[in-house]
Amino acid sequence: MEELIRSLLKSDPAVSGLTSHVNFGSLPQGAAYPAIVLNTISSIDGTTMDGPMRLTQGRVQVDCYAATYLAAKQLSRAVLAVLHGYSGGALQGVFHAGSRDSREAGPTEADRPFRVSIDFETVFNEG
Repeated sequence: MEELIRSLLKSDPAVSGLTSHVNFGSLPQGAAYPAIVLNTISSIDGTTMDGPMRLTQGRVQVDCYAATYLAAKQLSRAVLAVLHGYSGGALQGVFHAGSRDSREAGPTEADRPFRVSIDFETVFNEG
């Protein structure tokens, strides 16, 4: 699922027009803003009374970072346009589950990037 979501974002012209940085876990040191950092929050294998099934439910957090609030918001809107309601291939469905705005810590006011975090619920086929 992680590779599919990253690939969807990287290949979308609106997202790639705003950033070339779409990474899982962390942003490489020295990478410029705007940037996207993805984190898997949860992944729960589906089961039935007969045992495991191939459908898995997950939650992915997409953090959109930028030097200005407007740039972070624009990037988050592009991400929402790509992922919310997406269904294709192994991804059975991706749905917006909530958003929040914040500002990161930094040594000076100018070094504090803005962040828009977006959570997505996912349903996907394993293997």
